[in-house]
Amino acid sequence: MTFEELQRLLDPEVLSLIDLHQYDDPAVFAMRFHSRKELPVRAIAEQLACRKKAAKKLPHCSQHNLLYTPLALEQASGERTAEYKASLMSGKRVVDLSGGLGVDSMFLSRVFQEVVYCERDPLLCALFQYNLKQSGIFHVQVKHGDSIDLLSVYPDDFFDWIFVDPARREEGRRSIGLESASPDVVACHDMFLRKAGRVCIKASPALELSGLKKLLPSLCSIIVVSVDRECKEILLLLERSVLPKPFTVKAVCLSTASNTVTEISGGGDIERSMVSSVKEFFYEPDPAIIKAKLTARLSREFGFDFVNKAVDYLTSDRLAEAFPGRIFRMIECVLYKPKTFKAFLERHDIVGASIQRRDFPLSTDDLRKKYRLLESDRVFLFFTRDAAGRPLSIYCIRCFPACAEVLAGQDRNAGPEC
Repeated sequence: MTFEELQRLLDPEVLSLIDLHQYDDPAVFAMRFHSRKELPVRAIAEQLACRKKAAKKLPHCSQHNLLYTPLALEQASGERTAEYKASLMSGKRVVDLSGGLGVDSMFLSRVFQEVVYCERDPLLCALFQYNLKQSGIFHVQVKHGDSIDLLSVYPDDFFDWIFVDPARREEGRRSIGLESASPDVVACHDMFLRKAGRVCIKASPALELSGLKKLLPSLCSIIVVSVDRECKEILLLLERSVLPKPFTVKAVCLSTASNTVTEISGGGDIERSMVSSVKEFFYEPDPAIIKAKLTARLSREFGFDFVNKAVDYLTSDRLAEAFPGRIFRMIECVLYKPKTFKAFLERHDIVGASIQRRDFPLSTDDLRKKYRLLESDRVFLFFTRDAAGRPLSIYCIRCFPACAEVLAGQDRNAGPEC
């Protein structure tokens, strides 16, 4: 989108046209109106495409008929994570150094009296000002310019919180490390804590967690956040303190289907209890728990055992519906032997499966090609190793809470019923 296109989109007649055709296919709309030179047809088609994506990513915000750029929408926080981040912060003033589409600023405006939004792209600033008006939000200041330059002019302790989601692209490629992000939160650490007593940094879900305390001395909490079993972001909370404090690690599992928040927190080494054979129920923890390296704590809370010492697969004779992750019923578990595995598949009439593997010599593609397995969302084959390090294959079916009572009393040899 260009400034000229934005001005044309703000024409009341054009906005009405977008509303009228919001459910149309963008490509069909572009073809139908391509001869209407008085209309910004390309920009309108782009908005129609963005609205479809926003309806899923921002279901409530998008009801205000906002305007977007495709890249800003792609990079924006989803509503579920934006809402969670806002729940961690409170006070009178906060500055959002990340700008962008402004989703985080909108949610922060619910818990702060004053919000300062910083963005170096003038087009996004203008877009956000329009979206604020559409959303009925009037206590957010929009500042155009470099966020660090803008922050430097404020007095020390002016803000209660600083929120920053640094850009993670370097020479056109996505980067992971904090030092290569913009702004460089490591270099700005001391400045941040002069301007505010607390800081929330949104980092890549692929960020390596070890060594962060050395980079960020005031780090007090690491929170790994997932939504619908997809690891979305890592939040690093900094707090100014006279004395050094140990930091905590937490996994937070969110769902778009409910307001339920599942949290697992802890630290320190916990011994892994392992079993020689897989039991009736097989568990795969939520990715946030695995990323936060809290599976051992989870296993102790539920009284589960590990399948082996290297991976985060758990097993139990007990069905735990509240388990944060995926639950399966084990149909059969066998040592993997290439010469006999085909017979195993034939015996169970398995022609397709969802293949999951960890710490196994063959890749998913290798296994699928070798045994000509189709995709399936009902049958699951897990490939890993047992406690003794031997290759293992576990045939499972997905277990849902709705079928818990049936599974609890069902004959294991009866086959897939859920």
